[in-house]
Amino acid sequence: MVAPPSSTPLADTALSETLRQAAETIASAEALFIGAGAGMGVDSGLPDFRGTEGFWTAYPAAARLGLSFSDLANPRWFRDDPERAWGFYGHRLNLYRSIRPHRGFEVLKTWSSQMDRGGFVYTSNVDGQFQRAGLGRVVECHGSIHHLQCAVACSDRIWSADGAALAVDEEALRCTGPLPRCPDCGAVARPNILMFGDGGWDPSRTEEQYLAMADWAGTLFGRRLVVIELGAGTAIPTVRYRCESLAQQFGGKLVRINPRAAHGPPGTLSLPLGGLEALEALEPLCADLAGST
Repeated sequence: MVAPPSSTPLADTALSETLRQAAETIASAEALFIGAGAGMGVDSGLPDFRGTEGFWTAYPAAARLGLSFSDLANPRWFRDDPERAWGFYGHRLNLYRSIRPHRGFEVLKTWSSQMDRGGFVYTSNVDGQFQRAGLGRVVECHGSIHHLQCAVACSDRIWSADGAALAVDEEALRCTGPLPRCPDCGAVARPNILMFGDGGWDPSRTEEQYLAMADWAGTLFGRRLVVIELGAGTAIPTVRYRCESLAQQFGGKLVRINPRAAHGPPGTLSLPLGGLEALEALEPLCADLAGST
């Protein structure tokens, strides 16, 4: 078995033992459930919105305006000031389009492909990183910035944002070019994302993803399941609860990777590491185990 280099934090004895146990669980699993929160994207270069200060570091214009993430991630802006709304979401869309998923996504994809029942992803992220990395079976529980809907809900149409080109003045945090429009009524479009205080989000696309996940989960009875959770925080614990409940339902082992909140229910394999760091530490251990069988 490959040991972590002694010059890294992974040389910690207890952590090394947890990594070994996690690798053994992954290597023997027949199905992989991946839960991911915002921390999963940090290693790809995406900003960390943890806390108001973290958000304001990423968006100095919002700091000057005294607007927090929850202030801006509100559907009222599409009604009251759509240029501001698309200044914020247009910048995010442009950023997510430009970011390349880090190597950890490829590691997860490889493990999924090697398991009899494959894998499924459950994420609160709206950035589309998993699909871009080739992991196609995904539930995006908060929707996707790469899909649009009418801001006045004139119909139940959801369409791709691929044709939307957003020019954004980052200093002013305002969209300076044409705004995306609904193809049915011509009203301003909005991302198909669940925002704060949002009664207008159309969940139908996400509901279809849930149905696909339920079909997959129906194949797991009697199978060895490993649940790997990465970068899911406690402030909005949707992903954490889903991972815990699925592991309990199917008798699977939960591997929780989080540099600040790796604790979990009894039996959790807690790795207080960043997502990429943990996956790159586990990858050679799993490969070594696979080569010894």
